[in-house]
Parts: sequence; structure tokens; C-alpha cells
Amino acid sequence: MTRRQSARLRRWALYLATLVLVGLVATRIDFPHVQESMFDSEIAKEQFPDIVRQAARNTVIFTLFGFSGGLTLGLVLALMRLSVLRPYRWFATVWIEVFRGLPALLTILFIGFGMPIALDLRIPWTYGAGSVALAIVASAYMAETIRAGIEAVPKGQMEAARSLGMSHTRAMVSIVIPQAFRIIIPPLTNELVLLLKDTALLAALGTTAATEELTKFGRDGVAGSANSTPLVVAGALYLVLTIPLTQAAAYLERRGRRAR
Repeated sequence: MTRRQSARLRRWALYLATLVLVGLVATRIDFPHVQESMFDSEIAKEQFPDIVRQAARNTVIFTLFGFSGGLTLGLVLALMRLSVLRPYRWFATVWIEVFRGLPALLTILFIGFGMPIALDLRIPWTYGAGSVALAIVASAYMAETIRAGIEAVPKGQMEAARSLGMSHTRAMVSIVIPQAFRIIIPPLTNELVLLLKDTALLAALGTTAATEELTKFGRDGVAGSANSTPLVVAGALYLVLTIPLTQAAAYLERRGRRAR
């Protein structure tokens, strides 16, 4: 038997083993019970339109504010990380390492509960605590992404700008950073997707009806109906929001490879 035939035989054996395993699992599942407890059409209909008008809207709002705040702060941290001044580099490095090392949930709890208790400081806005916490978490990751993008721009671009009489700051703002953002658009899009899913952690802050996001809405629906269908509906809406973004990121990645 040749090597190719042996590889083909192993592959078909793996396919057969997988089918047998799937068949054994399928025989153990009570499909009518699963349909009744997870895919009840009547309970699914009851989730609308509130799950879209309220929960999905709040999820998008938290994501947009968290992303814009994280992007702004991340850009500042990335420039500080690249600064020739050591205090700036040290501060940015500590910030990035701390908030990348801490669980996102712990950061959210600190902003929502720890800071008001320790500093008697509350963020006076309906979406404030959640948006600020998400922005802080996102900034640590975006800072490294932006820094990598800036370092990926050929050094000749800065040298050419300086030779034309531009200051370092002007060259960075007008020449380097725009090129860096073209490079990092795909990873930033992926960060947006991750941030959208991280909004589920905001339920730990005890969100009100005005700020209830998709996961909290689904959990409340389960508690009220003793059925898992509301969570399935919430998961479907997450997919409606995230799949187009992941596809956009993949398209931008392919486009960037072709351009290079």
C-alpha cells in the first residue's frame, strides 16, 4: 500500500468513526424535549420587539462607546509607548500589562463598585460605568495593535517627511498614523467583535431595564419562562451582529494581502 493510499484509508476511517460517534450521541438526545425547552416558537416570539429595541440597542451602544474610548486611549498609549521619554514609556507599559493581565470582569467590577467605594466617585451617566470599563479593557489591547501598526510603517516614510521640513509630530499625524491604521483595520475589527461579546460581562454591574444588554435580557427571559429559548434568541442576535463584522475583517485582510 502506498503512502497516499494509507493516508486516504486513515482519513476515511476517521470520517467513519466521527459518523458513528455522532450517531451514538444522536440516539441519546431527546429531540422533542430539546425543541420544547430551547426552541419554543411562542416564547421566542414573546422576546420581540423588546430584545431588539432595548437589549440589542444597548449592546451596540455599549460597544460603540467602549470601542471609541478604547481606540482614543489606545492611540495615546501607543504613542507614549514609542516615546523617547522614559516616564511615558513606563506609564504606558504598566497600563497595558496590568489591564491585559487582569480579567475583564474584574476591571468592570472595579470601575462599577470598587472605585465608587474607595474614591466616592461615580460616573454620572446611564451608560457611563460600563462604557468606561470596556474602554479601559480595550485600550490595553488596541494600544499594542496600534503600536505594531506604527512600527510596521517603513522608517523611510518618517525620514522623507522630515526631509521636507515637517516636524516629528506633524509627520506622525499626517504620514505615519494614517498608514498604520490602514494596516491594522482587520485586527481592530476583530477587537470590535470581541468588545461586543464582552458587553455580556456588564450584567455583573446589575444593569437596569434601561441598560439591559442581550445576555442579561436572555437570562431574565429564562428566569421568567423557565425555558432556554430566550438565551437561544439572544445568541442568534449576537450572531447577527458579529458575523458581518468577522466577514468584514476577513475581507479587509484579504484585500490587504493583495495590496501588499
